[in-house]
Amino acid sequence: MFNKDPWLLRIAIGLDQLLNALLGGDIDETLSSRTYRRARGGSKAWQRLELIINRLFFWQTQHCRASYLDERQRRQRWLALYDDKT
Repeated sequence: MFNKDPWLLRIAIGLDQLLNALLGGDIDETLSSRTYRRARGGSKAWQRLELIINRLFFWQTQHCRASYLDERQRRQRWLALYDDKT
């Protein structure tokens, strides 16, 4: 669905970033990426959320991890700074 329409993908990412910002996260990071990063820190709550999000995106393998890696690929320097502060 999103692969065929880059505009729709940008809208989906923007909404995801908005949701993350509303929940106290960085405005330039998706909730999925943040969830993966925080789950790696050992938080049970973030690990549960990661499981829920990954199940919602059942057609993607490890959605949260893929989202995090996409963020890293975009070379957003601030994300590397957060890695140590999980």
